[in-house]
Amino acid sequence: QVQLVESGGGSVRPGGSLRLSCAVSGFNFSSYQYVMSWYRQNPGKERELVASIGITGTTTTYSSSAKGRFTISRDEAGNTMYLQMNSLRREARGMYFCPAVGAGYTYWGTGTLVTVSS
Repeated sequence: QVQLVESGGGSVRPGGSLRLSCAVSGFNFSSYQYVMSWYRQNPGKERELVASIGITGTTTTYSSSAKGRFTISRDEAGNTMYLQMNSLRREARGMYFCPAVGAGYTYWGTGTLVTVSS
């Protein structure tokens, strides 16, 4: 059974940093079955893609707001994915999810909350 557990959220001032983690169980990154991503959602709004890392872990993509300040990565030995977020702006606030997209199915965790305020 696939499980995704996000952690690392919290409250930070504008300009600060956070590192989010996504612990994965039920499959290994080295199986090359799932594209992993980070999404952000705020109340009343659609989930928006923040960053993705490809099946082999060699390709990454970022939203325009994340590019240059956020870094997505994964640790195959620990089966954990990360999102390093630097120079945080208020618009980065929200619930962050790390879905695993496979062939015909997407798994979601319960998210971790990021608050950016002074």
